[in-house]
Amino acid sequence: MSAKAVRLDKLLANLGYGSRREIQGLARAGAIRLDGAELDDAGARIALDPDLPGRLTIDGAPLDPLPGLCLMLYKPLGVTCSHKEAGPLVYGLMPERWRRRDPPLSTVGRLDKETSGLLLLTDDGALLHRIISPKAQVAKRYRVTLDRPLTGREASVFASGTLMLEGEERPLLPVDLVTEDATHCAVTLTEGRYHQVRRMFAAVGNHVTALHRDRVGGLDLPADLAAGAYRVMTAEELAAVFADG
Repeated sequence: MSAKAVRLDKLLANLGYGSRREIQGLARAGAIRLDGAELDDAGARIALDPDLPGRLTIDGAPLDPLPGLCLMLYKPLGVTCSHKEAGPLVYGLMPERWRRRDPPLSTVGRLDKETSGLLLLTDDGALLHRIISPKAQVAKRYRVTLDRPLTGREASVFASGTLMLEGEERPLLPVDLVTEDATHCAVTLTEGRYHQVRRMFAAVGNHVTALHRDRVGGLDLPADLAAGAYRVMTAEELAAVFADG
């Protein structure tokens, strides 16, 4: 089956390179090349082949990833998963034009400002909802640092499926806790309630001082991905999200 074809100016405008008029200007200036040859017709129809980003250049740089993009990002502390809030945003870690993409790039769930770790982003709405759907039961693992030593009862309380958070009307689903030392543990959960991990420990009389997510499904945060860095996910990495881990 042949790849879908779209107008060059529509493709580049949807990828955030500018308005259609601006794309036409780039084409007339010889800034767009396909397989090394100038592409001066902004109305030309381009096949959306998977290898297109390696063949089409804008001002000498490879084309940004096509729609259907899925990224993994190491969210640093102090950065917010939002388009509009004040202060540093996760979208500011990527090229500015990526904020103008259509369909837009969105975080798959959120990590709060004071939580670091693995964050997924995609422009594929169906994929986003598949990952966050309660039916998918995609587990997330967090490394937790606590203000006070663990008492030894937390694992059974969290695993019981009966723990109620303040202001909630239904108990949490069971959560797995693995103790690492007196004030450090790992918790794995399948829900994503507001500030869930912090509120869980508050409910048993403790306080979380540091929180870091290092796994989503069966996908681990890569050791070679620095804080603030991101990369396009491979098909294998995306499949790992839906693995048991």
